[in-house]
Amino acid sequence: MAENKTMDSIHKGILKKFHTLCTVLGLSYEEKHAIVESYGVESSRDMDTHDLLDVCAKLSCQLGSQKNTLDHLRKRAMASIGSYLKSVGRESNANLIKAIACRATGYEEFNKIPRERLLNLIATFNNKLKDLQGVNDAIASIMLQSFTNNTKRYDA
Repeated sequence: MAENKTMDSIHKGILKKFHTLCTVLGLSYEEKHAIVESYGVESSRDMDTHDLLDVCAKLSCQLGSQKNTLDHLRKRAMASIGSYLKSVGRESNANLIKAIACRATGYEEFNKIPRERLLNLIATFNNKLKDLQGVNDAIASIMLQSFTNNTKRYDA
């Protein structure tokens, strides 16, 4: 009798973990239901404890890889903003870079900026940097051409 209560509480805990992982990963009702149906049952409550453990392990791995991706994107966003600031001759630090990212995206906390917005930030600041470098190259070319033309006049 006590063993059944223990097993029931373990099952309930794993079931709760399953639903929490699904929510954190942003799985829709249909996606969650597809996972459950793949185990031959209609409800997650009907899943075997071992099956639930298996699913939770897979979802945890997926969550771990997603977090690494977000951390990587945050670092890339900070690097692209920092590179742009450096190219325009402004000093930068992590707090300033995060503040610029938050201001640009409208989020109050840097770590709450979603994946899509981080990708937009990276592309935007990388494009700004490329544009600035292109303009600087064009100006340098015009200046060199102008200098070369002026030098030829004085030589003649």
